[in-house]
Amino acid sequence: MLVIAVTGGIGSGKSTVAELFKEKGIPIIDTDQISRELVQPGSPLLQQIISEFGQEYLDAKGHLKRKDLGRLIFANTSARDKLENLLHPAIHSEVVKRLKKISSPYCLILIPLLARSKQLYPYDRILVVDTPPDLQIQRTTTRDHLDPDYVRQIIATQPSRDDLLELADDVLDNSGDHNILKAAVDRIHQQYLELAKQRS
Repeated sequence: MLVIAVTGGIGSGKSTVAELFKEKGIPIIDTDQISRELVQPGSPLLQQIISEFGQEYLDAKGHLKRKDLGRLIFANTSARDKLENLLHPAIHSEVVKRLKKISSPYCLILIPLLARSKQLYPYDRILVVDTPPDLQIQRTTTRDHLDPDYVRQIIATQPSRDDLLELADDVLDNSGDHNILKAAVDRIHQQYLELAKQRS
C-alpha cells in the first residue's frame, strides 16, 4: 500500500483536502484526531500531561483545556517540547497500528507538524497543502474566532512555507475556490492510484 503523509500550515485546508479524498473511498489517519482520542478524561496520557503542566489545564468535567494549553506552548518553546515528547510517541504508535488494519491501494496520514516531528512515520510520499499566509490567517480567524495577531504567532512557530514546499513530493495549491481544489484532488488521486498499481 502507498502511504501519503499530508502536511501544511494552520488554515491551509488539510481537513478539506482529506474530506475530498475520503469521498473517493481513501482511508484517512488524522493525527490531530488521534491526539484528541489519546487525551480523553481519565486516560494515562492526560494524567501525564496534567502532572507536567498542572491541574489548571483540566476543566470541571476532566477534559483537557486544549486552547489554554495551546496558548502556553505557542509562547514557550520548552513547554512545547515537553508536550510533544509526551504526545508524539503515543500518536506514532497508534498510526502504525491503524496502518496495519488498512486494505486500500493508498491511504493518507494527516501530520500537521511533520516537518518538526522527531517520529519516523512510515510514508512513501509527502503531499503539502499550500496556501498563502494571508489566506491562512483569514481562514483561521474565521474558523476558530482567534485574533489575527495570535494566528500570526502560531504561523511563526510552524515550519515556513518554503521549508514545507522543499519537503514536498507533491503540492496541492489551495488558494483558489473549492471547485479548483476538487479538480486538483481528482488529478492527484489518479496519480496515486497509478503509483500504487506500479508498486503492487
